[in-house]
Amino acid sequence: MSNARTYGSYRTGGLWAAAGISFGAVIVGSALALFGMLEFDERCSQGLVTGPGKLRTVRNQPFPPATVCEFEHGNVTSVGGGLVLGGLLWLSMLVLVVCLFLALVAEWFEPRPGSSLVAPTSRAAKLRRTGVALFVTGSVFLMFYALAGWKLLAGPSSACSAGADWGTNPPRTLEYSFLPPQATCQFTSGLTRRMNPDWVASLATELAVPALVAGVGFTLAWRRWRAERREV
Repeated sequence: MSNARTYGSYRTGGLWAAAGISFGAVIVGSALALFGMLEFDERCSQGLVTGPGKLRTVRNQPFPPATVCEFEHGNVTSVGGGLVLGGLLWLSMLVLVVCLFLALVAEWFEPRPGSSLVAPTSRAAKLRRTGVALFVTGSVFLMFYALAGWKLLAGPSSACSAGADWGTNPPRTLEYSFLPPQATCQFTSGLTRRMNPDWVASLATELAVPALVAGVGFTLAWRRWRAERREV
């Protein structure tokens, strides 16, 4: 027979469902946007895409994924930069961020039972739930950070030359940072280049935020569970 006390916990099922749906929309929409970027820059350079004035430059924007052909009097973008798909991606990303943040912050509190937004739960169950949230968000952050920053972890001062056989002319690592995982590389020709695209380095840093929020919720749940164990 269990003597576990029950406490209040916010019902976050709807928030997690909305976050999951919006995440799926971001993935599908980004895939369509990336498909639309294929050879779009070449079509602009070859004059197959017309715009207002003379073509100045072609660049890629990280989100929504799109190729932007900059003309003298305006820009022409691939499908990802359009109003429909681009707007859908921004809306989906906004819903994802807001719902994920609210769902994780809701785990910090122990509201009084009695409201339709509150469900009874035990502190052991709350500890398991916050532990799962921390494991998932922390794993996503660590995996993406490892992909983006493994060269820094292998050796920060030689990050630019890691993973390739440069012989006697490896690129120099001029400066580096672990958060965001980034380095400035200088080649023997004098050309400098960033180790990671800026959006990759930024995303690797931003993914630490939900892991940190989940960590706070797990820590609070663990302390409350420990306090209950001591009282028993």
